[in-house]
Parts: sequence; C-alpha cells; structure tokens
Amino acid sequence: MIRSLSKILSTRIALIGLFCCILSSCSKQAYIFTSFHEPATEGLRLLYSDDAYHWTDLNKTLLKPEVGTQKVMRDPSIVQGPDGTFHLVWTCSWKGDKGFGYASSKDLIHWSAQKFIPVMESEPATVNVWAPEIFYEEETKEYIIIWASTIPFRFEKGIEDEDNNHRMYYVTTKNFNSFSKPKLFIDPGFSVIDAVIVKRKAKDYVLVLKDNTRPNRNLKVAFSNSATGPYGAASETFSPKLTEGPTVVKVGKEWLIYFDAYGQKIYSAVKTADFKAFKDVTSEVAIPEGHKHGTIIKVKKSVIKKLINEMK
Repeated sequence: MIRSLSKILSTRIALIGLFCCILSSCSKQAYIFTSFHEPATEGLRLLYSDDAYHWTDLNKTLLKPEVGTQKVMRDPSIVQGPDGTFHLVWTCSWKGDKGFGYASSKDLIHWSAQKFIPVMESEPATVNVWAPEIFYEEETKEYIIIWASTIPFRFEKGIEDEDNNHRMYYVTTKNFNSFSKPKLFIDPGFSVIDAVIVKRKAKDYVLVLKDNTRPNRNLKVAFSNSATGPYGAASETFSPKLTEGPTVVKVGKEWLIYFDAYGQKIYSAVKTADFKAFKDVTSEVAIPEGHKHGTIIKVKKSVIKKLINEMK
C-alpha cells in the first residue's frame, strides 16, 4: 500500500515537473533581438524571448553610439562567434560616412571600444553605408559583412535619384582588425538594401532583401549555393509595400521572418518552410512598442538571465 502511494506520488510529482517545464520551456536556448528607438541617438536596445514569438524589452540602452559623423545607431546586427564573443555592427550615419560602427562583447553588458570601419574609403563618391549585416560562415571560419551603398552613376536605375540607387557590397574578416577589399555582393538590377544571409545547410543559402525601388519598397528572396553568391534572380515579393529591415530565425522546422511594416505602422512577421510559400503570423507575435529592426540570434538562457539581473 505504501509502495503504491509512493509510486502515485512520484508520478504526480513527475507530471507537475513536466507541466512546469513546458510552461517555462525546458530548452536551454532563448532568443535575443537587437533593437533601437528613433531617433537612434540613444543606442543599442535588446529584446528577449523564449519562443521567438513573444518579446520583452530590457528597457535600457546597453551601448551608446560614439563613432561616425552623426553618431547614431541604426540597424544593429549581431552574431555570436564560435568563441562566444558577440560582434555588433551598425549604421552610424545617414549620409557622409564611408563605413559603419563595430564593437564586441563577451556578455552583452561590457563592450569593447567602438571602431569605425571605413569599408568604402576606396570609393570617394560613396554617398552612404547602410544597414551592415554580419554573418559567420562556418565553412571558411570567417565573418561576412554586407551593406548597401550608393555610388552615383555606377548602375542603371529606375525613377530613384542617383543618390538613392543602392547596391549591396561585402567584406570578410577573421579578426575585425584586417578586412578584405570591398566587393560587389549583389546587383539584382534594381536598388537594393537591407539584405540578410540565411544558411539552411551546406551549399544552400537564402538572401532576404528589400527591393528599394519606387513604388515597390518590399521584400523578396534569392538563392545561392554560396554565402557570398552569386545569387539567382530575386523572387516576387512576399510582403506589402513600404516594408524593410528583415531578420530571420529558425523555430522548429520553420523560419520566421520579422520586418518593419512602416507603411502600416506595425511590426510584422511571416513564417515559411521553404522561402517560397509564406504565411502572415503578425497576429501571433508580440513586439514592444517603439522597437525598430535589428537581428535575432539564439543564445543560452544564462546569457539572458545575467542581462536581466544586471538591469535590476
């Protein structure tokens, strides 16, 4: 009888433990979303989430921008390297700069001295360097940084002004002290900004990008067997007009694509299994008011726990 009661009690305790585990998510992984608030002078903000659908703002700036002509921090993009170091790049001026900002951190709390990386100094006619996006390529053990720049009269254009006719460029680095020479990353035949590289598996890459032409200004995808391309022709759009700043994260067997639907004054998301069919899941996500686009990465929950404790 005692053994029977003990077994029942043990079973109930196990079930309660399982239920609590489900509620709190047993996974040791969680998500960080880099962010900024307009007018982008305050600096880096971070959102966190257990499920990549419901986000909480830490409600504190963690890194005040100090480099660049205008000293802003827009489009913060982050990646965690194989040694655990976080590397952050960002837009530091609307126009006039020929580079972007860079800083690193071991814990997202204490940051290195900021650097200005003058990637387009060899192109004196460069108007801007926008939305640098950082990607770590395991195959070559190097970081790839892509961004949008305008060099007037360099490419064919539609109805855009010459100083708004962007193409994507890139550099690579292994140490953030020396960089390759900048190269053209993609010329899809139209003005393009806000591109992000997604790796599905070896020799299988997706580029999510913004067609910045008028009147489109919406999101498309392209495919390649290499992170640095060449990429195939851009697809038809999967987003409404007046959208920008995509970031992509894998959740289970599907991919979530978040983007700033500034025309509708909302933050939106779609999910996809193949980057060909997309389902709008905006009603299923919760984004804090004021959030502006950055990058989502997976991190250990201990990283977020330490951040939360530091913010108290």
